[in-house]
Amino acid sequence: MLMNQSEIKEKKSNRQINQHVLDLVYIAMFTAIITVCSQIQIPTEVPFTLQTLGIFAAGGLLGWKRGTLSVLLYILLGLIGIPVFAGFSGGIAVLLGPTGGYIIGFIFTALVVGFMCDKLGRKIWVVTLSSVLGLLVCYAFGTGWFMYVYNSSNEPIGLMTALLWCVVPYLLFDAAKIACVTILVNRLDKVIQL
Repeated sequence: MLMNQSEIKEKKSNRQINQHVLDLVYIAMFTAIITVCSQIQIPTEVPFTLQTLGIFAAGGLLGWKRGTLSVLLYILLGLIGIPVFAGFSGGIAVLLGPTGGYIIGFIFTALVVGFMCDKLGRKIWVVTLSSVLGLLVCYAFGTGWFMYVYNSSNEPIGLMTALLWCVVPYLLFDAAKIACVTILVNRLDKVIQL
């Protein structure tokens, strides 16, 4: 039996609604994953956390639109005071503090990872390269902001000192996170169609 035009439109509309609901579920789920990853930490001046692993996974699996929205939702929740940031912290003071630039950098990290994975696929080399580039963007935002905040209240430091404090100690840890997320995204992409 052939469907009439109104039945075809209704089926299409129902599929679109279902897709929008799924998109919201994925965005919320990855916001929660990033929040959990934020609490797994080794506290230091700039804490060792698994946040970037969650950010890489959101961008890699969800793509640039949904991945970036999940990061924006995470930041918005923290901004209004919900303790989603590292060490169960939240509020505008965290974003204005020395690590706030890294949090803002997460937005652009998700954009870079998601965009590259959307355009080039979720092959191992794509996920690895996009995560490295996304991390460099995050480092740039974070280190620049750290220098600005630190230099406005202490004796000024130069770029090399800031890199030695904010980037160098984290390189191996971040490389391990990139290796984990590369395998995770590559394998999950073959199993789950997000």
